[in-house]
Amino acid sequence: METHTQKFKVRLGLFIAGGLAIFVIAIFIIGKQENLFDPVFKLTTTFYNVSGLEVGSNIRFSGINVGTVDNIDIINDSTVRVDMLIKKSVQKFIKNDCEAGIGSAGIIGDRILIITQGSYDAPLAKDGAEIKSKEPVEPDAIMERMQITADNAAIISFNLAEVMIKINGGKGTLGRLIQDTTIAENINKTIVNLKSSSKGLDENMNAAKENFLLKGYFNRKAKAAKKTKDAADEAKAEELKVNDTIKK
Repeated sequence: METHTQKFKVRLGLFIAGGLAIFVIAIFIIGKQENLFDPVFKLTTTFYNVSGLEVGSNIRFSGINVGTVDNIDIINDSTVRVDMLIKKSVQKFIKNDCEAGIGSAGIIGDRILIITQGSYDAPLAKDGAEIKSKEPVEPDAIMERMQITADNAAIISFNLAEVMIKINGGKGTLGRLIQDTTIAENINKTIVNLKSSSKGLDENMNAAKENFLLKGYFNRKAKAAKKTKDAADEAKAEELKVNDTIKK
C-alpha cells in the first residue's frame, strides 16, 4: 500500500514539474514574440482603415520582424491610431520620415505592419514619435480590378476569334488575299513587273551615260564627286599629321 502511494506521489510530482516546464517555455516564447524581455521604444501612426490589422501583429523593417502592434484605437470616424513597440536595437535605423504601411505575410497570410526606409540624412525617430502612413489597398479592390482585366481580355479574345473566323472564311480584304489564289498570282505578277521596270530603268540610265549629249553632264558629276572625296582624304591626312606632331 505504501509503495503504491509513493508511486502515485512520484507520478504526480513529475506531472506538476512537466506542467510547470511547459508553462515557463510558453511564457518565454510568447514574451519573446511580444518583445517582453527586450528593451523597446514606441512609435505611433494613423490610418483611415487598418484593413484587418490586429494587436500583436508583426512589424517588419527591411523584411525583418522588429516589433509588434501594441494597441489600436479609433480616434474618430476617419482616423485609427496604431501604437507600435519596436526593438530598441533597431531605433538607430528608423528615421522620422519613414512611412508605415499595411501588408500581408504572404499571398493569403496575416496582416502585418511594414515600415519603409527613410532618407539617409533624416534625423532619427524619437521614442513616442508619430510617423506618416500609407493607406493599404483593400483585397476587394484588387479582385475588382482583376475582374475588370479578365472581362476585357475575354472581350478581346472573342473579337480576335471572330476576325480569324472571317479570315479563314475568305471574308474581308485580308481573307480574300489569303484564300483567293488569283489575287496572290496578281500580286506576284505585279512584283515581277516592278523588277522588270527597275531593270529597264537601270539600262536607260546606263544608255543615257553613253549618250553624246549627256556624257559631259555625267563626267562633270563624276569629277565633282571625286574632287569632294579627294578633299576629304587630304583633310584626313592633314589631321593625322597634326596628331603625329602632337604625340612627338
